[in-house]
Amino acid sequence: MSRYVKILAALMLIAMFALVACDTAEEESQVTQTGYVMGLAIHENPAESSFWGVVETGAKDAAAAVGVELKSGGSNDPAVQAQLIETYIADGVNGIIVSLANPDAMKDAVMKASDAGIPIITVNSGVDVYKELGAITHVGQTEFVAGQGAGEQFDAAGAAKVMCVIHEEGNIGLEERCDGLADSFSGEVERFNVATTGVRDIAGTLASIQDKLIADADIDAILTLNPNIADAALQAIEAVGGSQKLATFDLSPDVLEAIEEGKMMFAIDQQQYLQGYLPVIFLYLYNANANTVGGGLPVLTGPGIVDASNAGAVKDLAAAGTR
Repeated sequence: MSRYVKILAALMLIAMFALVACDTAEEESQVTQTGYVMGLAIHENPAESSFWGVVETGAKDAAAAVGVELKSGGSNDPAVQAQLIETYIADGVNGIIVSLANPDAMKDAVMKASDAGIPIITVNSGVDVYKELGAITHVGQTEFVAGQGAGEQFDAAGAAKVMCVIHEEGNIGLEERCDGLADSFSGEVERFNVATTGVRDIAGTLASIQDKLIADADIDAILTLNPNIADAALQAIEAVGGSQKLATFDLSPDVLEAIEEGKMMFAIDQQQYLQGYLPVIFLYLYNANANTVGGGLPVLTGPGIVDASNAGAVKDLAAAGTR
């Protein structure tokens, strides 16, 4: 074999090893699929809610990061939500993430999952009952404390009468937000129920708020508990030519734009992306390494205040679906 042939053969061998090394590195960079399956059961359809869509995005991102399969669904009908839990139990999932807006309606299904040995993490709603239902921790915010924060903001702004808009019947988390508002606000708080329309009929909700503002001229501030409802309230204020102060719970691109433009005072941010992302990670670690998080206390993701001073910093993130 000539010297040049030997050199060529050596170069080809080196190239072959380089290709193998590249393939191996590429394979190692891919997330190993664990075989774990997690179920997400929330109290709204994520496809119909700007808030819950972000929660679902967080859960999907976490599932992709650690190589687990995510089953996802939701409904504002607690019977449908409970049936989703039953389905996950039958599927033999390795963990369930559930919101407890209506704990009484969800109790039996959640405890059945717990009795079956499936680890459960509650999110968003249920901070006061998650332990008694067998969940290993809760991820969210303390709604009463968040409501208190809103009351303090309205006090500082000089409001006299705040209308707290309830958009879901029987949702204890929404009631706790209004309770906190009433606790810290020195003026009058009136609860206004639009549960018959809510986020499913924004036009109907807008009309109801508009009629209420016309009927009660003493209302000088509005607190909504959902960004879609906040959009409706803003349109209602503009329709009646009002000057009511407006604030909301939770973020959306429209809410952040309204804050930047001075049409909305602030939003209470509970970082809902984390309410989807963290439970998937926690359940993965529970299954893979017997880890628990929280030490018997909930893992808090809020509340935080987003106002004109920091709205721009999270606007692009909200547009991308992660805030």
